[in-house]
Amino acid sequence: MTLIAPALEQISEELADHVTVAKVNIEDSPTTPSRYGVRGIPTMMLFRGGQMTSMKVGAMPKQKILEWLNEAGVQPA
Repeated sequence: MTLIAPALEQISEELADHVTVAKVNIEDSPTTPSRYGVRGIPTMMLFRGGQMTSMKVGAMPKQKILEWLNEAGVQPA
């Protein structure tokens, strides 16, 4: 997650009213990967209403993450 952490921090600040970015350390939460079918690190998941609606595996540049969020309907006003 280290490689994408700065991009996620920027997105968290820029879209604070639209999305919450949370990081989970799988060493601290070893059951989480199997619960959500995580097969690679990093994995980003988008949740709405408590349900996962989209998942992306692998590091992506900030612009690609923003495009993914936009496609999923997360858009600034």
